[in-house]
Amino acid sequence: MNKPLAVGLLALALAGCASSQPEQPFTLTLAHINDTHSHFEPSDTRLTLNKKTVYTRIGGHPRLLSYANVLREQAAEADQPLLFLHGGDGWQGSGYFKLNEGTMNADLLSRLQLDAMVLGNHEFDLDNQRLAAFIQSVEFPVLAANLDASEDADLQAADNLTPYVLYAFKGNKKKRIDSVADAGKSPVVAVMGLVLEDMPEIASHTGQVRFAQEIATAQQTVNALKEQGVKYIVALTHLGLDRDQRLAEKVNGIDVIVGGHSHSLLGDFSNLGWAKEAPYARQFNNPDGLGQTCVVQAGKFAQAMGQVSVSFTLDGRVERCEGTNTLLADKVFYSDIRRQDKHRLPDAQQQLMAKAITELPNITQIDEDDALRAHIDEQYRPALLKAYGKVIGHVPLPLAHVRLPIANKGSQVAPLVAASQLYWVNTPEVQSITGRRVDFSLVAVGAVRNNIEPGELKEGNVNLEVLPFVNAMSLVSLTGHQMAGLLLETVNGSIGAEAHSGKLPYGAGLRYTFNETSRGRGYVARMEYLHDGQWQRIDPNARYQVALTGYHASGNDGWNTFYEAQKVATDRLDLAYVEGNLTVFPVARLGKSEQGAIEVHYQNQALDCQQSGVTCNADARAFIDYVQARRPILTALPESGVKLNRL
Repeated sequence: MNKPLAVGLLALALAGCASSQPEQPFTLTLAHINDTHSHFEPSDTRLTLNKKTVYTRIGGHPRLLSYANVLREQAAEADQPLLFLHGGDGWQGSGYFKLNEGTMNADLLSRLQLDAMVLGNHEFDLDNQRLAAFIQSVEFPVLAANLDASEDADLQAADNLTPYVLYAFKGNKKKRIDSVADAGKSPVVAVMGLVLEDMPEIASHTGQVRFAQEIATAQQTVNALKEQGVKYIVALTHLGLDRDQRLAEKVNGIDVIVGGHSHSLLGDFSNLGWAKEAPYARQFNNPDGLGQTCVVQAGKFAQAMGQVSVSFTLDGRVERCEGTNTLLADKVFYSDIRRQDKHRLPDAQQQLMAKAITELPNITQIDEDDALRAHIDEQYRPALLKAYGKVIGHVPLPLAHVRLPIANKGSQVAPLVAASQLYWVNTPEVQSITGRRVDFSLVAVGAVRNNIEPGELKEGNVNLEVLPFVNAMSLVSLTGHQMAGLLLETVNGSIGAEAHSGKLPYGAGLRYTFNETSRGRGYVARMEYLHDGQWQRIDPNARYQVALTGYHASGNDGWNTFYEAQKVATDRLDLAYVEGNLTVFPVARLGKSEQGAIEVHYQNQALDCQQSGVTCNADARAFIDYVQARRPILTALPESGVKLNRL
């Protein structure tokens, strides 16, 4: 049913005449996850329980399945409707994705028995042929109402990609239907998908797909659903929390927004030593002053599952919306993140920790699903272990990766990545090819995907987990004035009302201070670079050589200053390996396709990372070389170089 939105709405309108939904109380339970990012294995974590710091593992897909089955059993016993939804970005984030390129995701997500999933931006990380194969192979509908794939050769035939899906309920039993007329007197829930309207600026490979405005499409779809007779409408989105809240306040008729993209673990987790975020299941008034929309999201990396119960009035408005996110914990605790046998807590303390968890509303202990655990271990894990390769260094203490600095304590990993890139591009071997000395490097915090845990550091930890995106390195010059503009747009874009914190820049050989003057806005108070061992102010009129990934050098992900600086001409050089040899690809200029995707125009031979013999993992290679040559005992740098003075 992959049809342009207008065709889908016409079908709704034609079916509407015969519909008549019953006037009866209705309660719906939604279980939801988002931004799982191929974290099929559980995550190591630190918790505070009984005022004691302990370490365990949380989440992973076998644990998600176990908990989903518990919720299904509870719903069946109560004869209550239940839907299990995924808020997008199932792709990327672990070595499993690098090795299997979506096939394992399709396999395991189908085994979770989802009822629907919305497309995230990382689902466009490969190419549309492989995305189409994923969409067609999963056993649940993939949603995107504001996406038109009718002109894309690969996605236009993906009939499992649809604007919305309808489910009719008879107690706990549900049936997917084509129209309300097929439901008889059973209540019908519509789940519509909404994806980023600026997807071509964020995602790597959108092909000929067109993306419509989120708010306009949402209202248009809701109106058509209401005209058909649908009373209960869920928006499954991958927009981020701030855009979800704006959607709730700008669109009439959405009952619940189940979101993703901003990795927001909604709720107060300070009782576990974690952060306190915005409330879970917060309700927002619609513009008509009559309806309310409930907004939920469930964190990241398959660590938690959200569960929200929504009760409706007889005329179909939200009367009550309550629930929580629940962290899914293992049943064994340790005194150290390395979780060796000598660190395992004594049995008496294990029991105390388990008892503490039973008294908390936002965490539970649950075993992994045995069958799914065995399937991963037999089908996928052996290849993963083999792919991790040789040891390149050792990590004595955990290196945390957080996106936005809290009390000016930012990521410990991103500065190391930036330092590795500056080191690598200025090695004699690379300089002999480029003929350039680079002044500083930049890294978008979202390009770094994981913490680095203590113990051995292998090549695979770097190129399969920390830097999985397969990026060429780029050298390009900017003026000091342009640098100030870049910092202004990226920091404002990371802390603002429609924030996507992944665009925040860290650097090496560069440091800056940003002062917030109003919510989500501010100015660059200081910007310096390291020259001959001394920090100096950046001259607005001078030009500086910058090293960064080709993705961000093209202006993607809101780094628009780079695009504007290279529209007419550029001195940019892209670096990748051809048959194992580092090769320079000079860039002539940047442009945009009709769909708005940024295009790189090369002077001579184009860099095609999909071509046989071409390897575009220079960013990961730089980090590996840096650790081996300079930091075989890998510890955090003394400072991150980023200082945010928040209100």
